[in-house]
Amino acid sequence: MTKLSVNINKIATLRNSRGGDVPNVLQFAKDVQRFGAEGVTVHPRPDERHIRYQDARDLKSVVHTEYNIEGNPVPSFMDLVLQIKPTQVTLVPDAEDAITSNAGWDTIKHKSFLVDVIKEFHKNGIRTSIFVDPVLSQIEGAKATGTDRIELYTEGFALQYGLGNTGAIKPYVESAVLANQFDLGINAGHDLSLENIQFFKQNIPGLLEVSIGHALIAESLYLGIENVIQMYLNKLK
Repeated sequence: MTKLSVNINKIATLRNSRGGDVPNVLQFAKDVQRFGAEGVTVHPRPDERHIRYQDARDLKSVVHTEYNIEGNPVPSFMDLVLQIKPTQVTLVPDAEDAITSNAGWDTIKHKSFLVDVIKEFHKNGIRTSIFVDPVLSQIEGAKATGTDRIELYTEGFALQYGLGNTGAIKPYVESAVLANQFDLGINAGHDLSLENIQFFKQNIPGLLEVSIGHALIAESLYLGIENVIQMYLNKLK
């Protein structure tokens, strides 16, 4: 079964829009795990516009499943992750002013940088994953960095699937097959939803984990968070 990690950034966004501590990020993390989620993901950015660095620290004592921290490994992010020592760190090459992640790493161009970063995290017992586009040369490049896993950037698939183009899954399947040959673990995330998650899961061999935030929270406004988590878990079986 593919694990579901719930990205709780949007809960922090809602809290920050009003000030105070409603909704409470720590309580929400506790609840999604109680409802069946097998992991919690956060993506703190330097401007702290949603998840704050202190949130990431406080969540360490709350997350009893898998704790995944995503972000661009700038010095402040590196220091944060090394202090917390989560289950997994996902390296994402997002610019500071990016609204959301919009591309995977060029694992060939940035090989030496990624090798050094991953070595540091491995020395501290932290599993690493690299955010990548479904391009075979980039999967090969990821293997050369020493990473444990890749996270397939799925926006392209989600967009085309919504338009009825199921053939958009092809590069993801090919990338997954190659990753399996390289003994790289496979995660996936970005714009996955109740509409497309089952099709994606059924076609990606060896899919270990999906990280879902925006769609899951939006769907929960209508259907309820506990119900939505169970719906995802059923589709991921």
